[in-house]
Amino acid sequence: MDAGLAQLTGPGAPFALTTAQSRGQTLPMIAAAPPTLPAYFAHFCAEHAAKTFLVAGEERLTFAETYAQAGAVARALVAVHGVKKGDRVGIAMRNSPSWIVLYMGVVMAGGIATLLNGWWQSEELAAAIADVECSLVLADGPRAKRIAAIPGTVPPLVTIDDTLPIAEAMRAVGEAGGDAALPAVDALDAATILFTSGSTGRSKGALSDHRAITQAVFNYLVSAMIMLGIASEAGQAPTLQPATLLNVPLFHVTAEVPVFLQSFAMGRKLVLMPKWDAEEAMRLIQAEQVTYFVGVPLMSFEMLNHPNRANYDLSTVSDFAAGGAPRPVEHVRRIKEEMGGGSPLIGYGLTETNAAGAGNWRDNYLAKPNSTGRPSPPLMEFAIVDDAGRHLGIGRVGEISIRSVANFREYWNNPEATAAAFTADGFFRTGDLGYLDEDGYVFIVDRKKDIIIRGGENISCIEVEAALYEHPGVAEAAVFGLADERYGEVPGAVVHCREGACPEEGELQEFLRAHIAAFKVPARIWFAQDPLPRLGTEKIDKVTLRQQYRALAIA
Repeated sequence: MDAGLAQLTGPGAPFALTTAQSRGQTLPMIAAAPPTLPAYFAHFCAEHAAKTFLVAGEERLTFAETYAQAGAVARALVAVHGVKKGDRVGIAMRNSPSWIVLYMGVVMAGGIATLLNGWWQSEELAAAIADVECSLVLADGPRAKRIAAIPGTVPPLVTIDDTLPIAEAMRAVGEAGGDAALPAVDALDAATILFTSGSTGRSKGALSDHRAITQAVFNYLVSAMIMLGIASEAGQAPTLQPATLLNVPLFHVTAEVPVFLQSFAMGRKLVLMPKWDAEEAMRLIQAEQVTYFVGVPLMSFEMLNHPNRANYDLSTVSDFAAGGAPRPVEHVRRIKEEMGGGSPLIGYGLTETNAAGAGNWRDNYLAKPNSTGRPSPPLMEFAIVDDAGRHLGIGRVGEISIRSVANFREYWNNPEATAAAFTADGFFRTGDLGYLDEDGYVFIVDRKKDIIIRGGENISCIEVEAALYEHPGVAEAAVFGLADERYGEVPGAVVHCREGACPEEGELQEFLRAHIAAFKVPARIWFAQDPLPRLGTEKIDKVTLRQQYRALAIA
């Protein structure tokens, strides 16, 4: 791997490095990466014009067809909807060709593609739309109904029927774009806003510029090219068009950057799954000759244990990758031995790093299955820091922090949170606690932020607690993660009720579903007769409660 990296990134090589300034630091940058997403789309859609890009049910679109539709959308956004450079345009949809074409069209029009979580309910959508001041929202039918139910003034809403063929679906955006001129977009212009849940309880809009995103994509490409070189030297050069399932939500950074955006440069086919189903995934892998699989660990786990797995040929898959949550060590070994020849892979990145971070591949992963791997070359730099931002030595546990030109720029309209997210020397504080070993491998041991990761989806404990306090019968509440075989962990809660006003568990869960996305609703709620224990600071003692009720759940 290191030898391959040197060949790819040395002077005169395809991914030769230059430098860029970011947060007062001089950082490496891949010189060949297009400076903006519109330039990236134009170049690689022309290079792979006739290849199949999108497969969604019976619909199949080439790179050229997809790009033509995106161009028409961009012109309509400018001419019909008055989208100007820097406008935030919300996209609230399930995975579909429409989502992809709209994302491309928004950034080609100079807008900021604002990726709204498709699982959110009206209150959550309203908060995000208002926070970033969307000038326009593009939504499919179910999401449009939720947005229309938002009280008060909402931005203009365009409803897209994503069950129609792409040309018909896009007529809703407008057909009067004609030859409207598109604005020039620069590398440091804002491109996207993705929402991230952290310890504050409120989703923050993480804004990235074009340079950060294209650099993150090319950092992933270097890893792909290293593995291609190793396979070729071993006489196992691929003969099929690269293909992957798109089975994780496009509003999450994993689907957006390493799956969707990276596919342009690779000429890779995306096979869309609107809803996850393990057997349907295996059917599509066989039918479309999928060469790479990525999802949250739950997905490969469900295929691994599916009673009909032997009925499907999964041998075209070279790697079964996972991210968003840890993968149990036993699963790593079983994937190698039982999934038809594909190797295990784990990645670690965040919304704020545009998914770039660390990766652990193949035999290296089998050798260190507890590690999320080494910092991904050539751009990623890791540090383990204490609360003051001082760098800690090998083997010492501290906050994992990441520095690269691919990092996001800021939390929208939240300079305090932005400042707190970075060390003085430009490392992004991930909120995860871990250490580096003598080989430079990253080991995650705990979480500093008060969040739960359910099947790869981040849940703010404080946000769920705030929703619980909306119920008139709840006097005190504490939310924490419970171990779960399927999802890794799920939310649990303990509640102390007001006298004479205590709801039933099911009633309280139903109340929560009206206010927060279903995946955030606690799977178990305990009711404490006495007030919840408190620390000397008068804060609720969540550490003690977490230990006590996790033990109860296991029992």
